[in-house]
Amino acid sequence: MYQPIHPRSPLETMPTMYDLPSELVGESGLPDEFHCIQADLLTETCKPVGYLPEEILLASDLNLYYDPRHTQWYKRPDWYMVLGVPRANQQEELRLSYLIWQEGVTPFLIVELLSPGTENDDLGQRLREINQPPTKWEVYERILRVPYYVVYDRYENNLRAFKISGLRYEAIKIAENRFWLNEIDLGLGLWQGVYQGTEGLWLRWYDHNGWIPTSAERAEAASQRAEAASQRAEKLAAYLRSQGIDPDNL
Repeated sequence: MYQPIHPRSPLETMPTMYDLPSELVGESGLPDEFHCIQADLLTETCKPVGYLPEEILLASDLNLYYDPRHTQWYKRPDWYMVLGVPRANQQEELRLSYLIWQEGVTPFLIVELLSPGTENDDLGQRLREINQPPTKWEVYERILRVPYYVVYDRYENNLRAFKISGLRYEAIKIAENRFWLNEIDLGLGLWQGVYQGTEGLWLRWYDHNGWIPTSAERAEAASQRAEAASQRAEKLAAYLRSQGIDPDNL
């Protein structure tokens, strides 16, 4: 008798972006869904105080070239913020990559979304071979001296943050999965909720008033306010009618 084969869950069978390399030798595949959604949320809620939108570059998986002596060496941060650089306002001006020696501005903050295949590189635990590119940790800490470096391991729900102090990164104390950045008057933390239709624990920006709302949340709040105002108006009209007053003639 024929026995149907029940496939396993896609979570068990589908390869990750790190299992399937791209056509380029040594190049990993494109980001998975989590990376894309998480990057979108970081970008949508990032509102640094003291900078105009056209002075802020928020990039995801945009190649970062860091050494003019080795022009082929680059890192591809999952997400990063650069302050004080012009943002493209025309399609022809969109960056194909970010070259430190041309831009002249180092990223202010870099976020890496930890995965089993990238952990050693992200945290500087890989031994560097002679004439081989340094790890991401080395580039961010020793070469570029990026002020803030954030690492989020979604598999362990573990958020870590580091700040340049002297010549090295020092760990930032994380309280309730949040930490504050005085330079931009914003905080970054883990938020449990639904974004782009997906429930999860997400990295998200907040300010003194709480989590910075997304465009969808602002629209929902406006709709709720309009609905509440309509209900108040209906109640008032009903009360006036009960008193023999026609609200339409007021």
